[in-house]
Amino acid sequence: MRLGIRAHDTKYAPLNELIPNIHNMGFHCMHIALAKSIKEFKPDNCTMTPGLAMYMKELCTENKVDIAVLGCYLNLCNPNPEKHKEIVERYKASIRFASVLGCGVVGTETGAVNEEYKYEPANHTEEALEKFIDNLRPIVKYAEQFGVIVAIEPVWKHIVCTVERARKVLDAIDSPNLQIIFDPVNLLCVDNIAQQDEIIEKAFDLLRDEIAVVHCKDYVVEGDELKSIAAGTGSLNYPLLLKKIKQYKPFVHCTLENTVPENAIQTRDFMENLYAQVEV
Repeated sequence: MRLGIRAHDTKYAPLNELIPNIHNMGFHCMHIALAKSIKEFKPDNCTMTPGLAMYMKELCTENKVDIAVLGCYLNLCNPNPEKHKEIVERYKASIRFASVLGCGVVGTETGAVNEEYKYEPANHTEEALEKFIDNLRPIVKYAEQFGVIVAIEPVWKHIVCTVERARKVLDAIDSPNLQIIFDPVNLLCVDNIAQQDEIIEKAFDLLRDEIAVVHCKDYVVEGDELKSIAAGTGSLNYPLLLKKIKQYKPFVHCTLENTVPENAIQTRDFMENLYAQVEV
């Protein structure tokens, strides 16, 4: 694995310190959401210049840190026309930026049918899925023009809520520039946690060729909700997940989620030690 961390899960530092800090923690890559990680200026379409991209790329090269994911986690199915227009422009700016930055993928989740970007049953309808496909298609086409990969992250609460729906999106758009961020915890809910092994197996059966990045976190059940926590501290079947990664995805970018500065290195050690023990 190329093991990494979300930049905003580390202790805040300006870019010229942040990226060296990630290297010094023993990580090989990072997932960066500019708006969550940069405070010395406001990252927006205006500031995402080739110069900034080249500066970040230089820092990453010097510190041997890949940018696995440039996050653009905005709701492509926002029903407000003006908001949707703004969101599309942010995706386009992120794609242009990524083309100079040289990151692995521009990552996104798959939206909701409401402005609040929250779960409602309508998210799981065929109509919502078709709307998402229609809205994603021009984003992927734009990415093709810049040689950039867009990767969608299926999440149970969102429109692409299952492995099967993710496969439908991939088949409908049919582009090598559309791939998958696989986060097994995000596909779980209290009603399907008993099927977690089946979901992991199915993801590697149906989406194996398109999985570009794996997000690594864990979960516990609190009441009728799943709470996300650091990998190795909950109930996810990590031996199975890491076996699949070792078998099918050598050197894939795997980024930790839901860590804090105090447990990030411990979580890294858990992942590396278990990965070394897993037999294919």
